[in-house]
Amino acid sequence: MLANIDYLIVIVYLVSVMGLGLYASRGIKNLNQYAVAGRDYTAPVVFATLSAAFIGGGFTLGNAEKVFMWGIVNIFALWGFSFKEILVAKYIAPRMQAHRDAISIGDIMVKAYGKPGRLVSGICGVLLCIGIIGAQVGAMGYVFETFLNISRIWGIILGCGTLIVYVTLGGIRAVVITEILQFVILALGLPLALVFAVIHAGGVESVLARIPVDHLTIPGAHLSWVAFISLFLTFMLGETLVPPYLQRLLIGKDIHHIARGTLWSGLFSIPFFAITGCLGLVALAMQPDLDPNLAVPYLVKTALPVGIVGIVIASIICVVMSSAESFLNAASVAFTNDIVKPLMKKPLEASQELRIAKIFTLFCGIGAVIMAVKVASVIDILIYAYHFWAPMMVVPLVAAIFGFRTSTKVYLTSVICGFVSMWVWQYGLNNPYGLEGLVVGVIMNIVSLYVAQKCWGNEVSPVLEESV
Repeated sequence: MLANIDYLIVIVYLVSVMGLGLYASRGIKNLNQYAVAGRDYTAPVVFATLSAAFIGGGFTLGNAEKVFMWGIVNIFALWGFSFKEILVAKYIAPRMQAHRDAISIGDIMVKAYGKPGRLVSGICGVLLCIGIIGAQVGAMGYVFETFLNISRIWGIILGCGTLIVYVTLGGIRAVVITEILQFVILALGLPLALVFAVIHAGGVESVLARIPVDHLTIPGAHLSWVAFISLFLTFMLGETLVPPYLQRLLIGKDIHHIARGTLWSGLFSIPFFAITGCLGLVALAMQPDLDPNLAVPYLVKTALPVGIVGIVIASIICVVMSSAESFLNAASVAFTNDIVKPLMKKPLEASQELRIAKIFTLFCGIGAVIMAVKVASVIDILIYAYHFWAPMMVVPLVAAIFGFRTSTKVYLTSVICGFVSMWVWQYGLNNPYGLEGLVVGVIMNIVSLYVAQKCWGNEVSPVLEESV
């Protein structure tokens, strides 16, 4: 049973987040403010909000679960994400100056591939965001049920309902201000959990002595080298420049603040992923026959002292909420700016755009709840959601940021080839050799974009075909 002080810490956290979110929601009058605010955030803010956005249930609870099952190989696989963030900081962030007028990915894609580029990016972005929000919603219900003895449904209503209110009203302003608080809490709480858990288990040597040897090797007994490399690339490519992360490249004061904040975030994720993964190892050492999904809850209930329990539970809740709110806001912006606006015959008024974005937030939340119910594992939901993004969007988007322009025929050919090859490899052939369909899809996306450009690259560019 939790002590009263632990419940009090969690309640204070939830009230604080709601208060900050509502405070930041004042004065939002158009979609631009809702999506990128004033574009004046400094590197520390970009660092905190980006880190809070990507550190969700999959990279914490899901990581501990997989490390319990497979060993440290999952930590190394997750470092594919860290490597990607470092590459983005070095090569992508400095080029965002040319896109300072953008509020969504579609604003970048339309310059390179015409209206289809905007629409496809909007559709892919919304589907991806719903999937990832679904992962966080599922984790949220699980956290409230496991730690606070609140039913899963009521946990989802309490946690998801809270963030829907302030994200709907405040957009990116509310998201950023709450994520700063959430980042501080999660950066403190989860390392504390590991320290106290290791002490409770008898120290580092005692933990290591009770862990199977294959859990401490790469690729271990559960994955082949091909499967490990494929998983590394999946985490590297799956969330590359997804809507909320690209949003962080648009809200910075200038490209120097954007690049530094992104780099710090990538570097921070390296030890953080190791910490959350090691929680799974400690749980394995203490209780080998434990359900892997219960690795972190078991440690919280058995190894942490009063007071620290409340901080860690608040950390886990904020991990889930911060990621969910980021993707929720990004989904509503993508839907409004990249799907609705291009399909309208007449331009929308600023108030109409804002209203559409807010209404879609609710529908996006409902879709995420359905996704959470359908798929049990948080990290499996993440990988499934990646299929709606990486095979179709990563290569063309990076090319567009670097100034590449071509016909819509070339673009759509690469999108179709990437998606079909991923789908056939993943669900038709069942991932031969342990190679993920996402990786195959990205490779075919690159090849087909190159071949199609050679065949049709001299056709009239979309920028000349229509006014953008």
